[in-house]
Amino acid sequence: MNKNELHIRQILSGIPESPGVYRYYDAQGKILYVGKAVNLKRRVSSYFHKNHESARLRLLVSKIADIQYTLVATESEALLLENNFIKEFQPKYNVLLKDDKSYPWISIRKEYFPRVQLVRNPNLNDGSAYFGPYTSVGIVKEVFHMVKS
Repeated sequence: MNKNELHIRQILSGIPESPGVYRYYDAQGKILYVGKAVNLKRRVSSYFHKNHESARLRLLVSKIADIQYTLVATESEALLLENNFIKEFQPKYNVLLKDDKSYPWISIRKEYFPRVQLVRNPNLNDGSAYFGPYTSVGIVKEVFHMVKS
């Protein structure tokens, strides 16, 4: 076992079984990938305990020299933090969420006649009620359809 493999094993042994966001770095300290998990230990360990069919994934795993993670309270917080990290760092191996789009939310505006609408960048301080984030606009449209029925 080389020095890098030993380093990765030490990190893996200390990762808690909690929700959070993980980041993989190469030997130069450049961020390669950002991911989220309900159970960080299980998710991060899965990268190193499987034979991956995807050449892209095998290449990613071979380049990982360091792992960092951030614990959060809920899956929704992990979703948002992952989204923010991907937009900020633009990791090479994250193909989704690099554009300027954000996850959709449902907003019920704080108005005399409240509007219900889809928003991408919620202003959580405007007094409106927000529900989300959702991983798919299709899900939000389905919720709208159910509410209208």
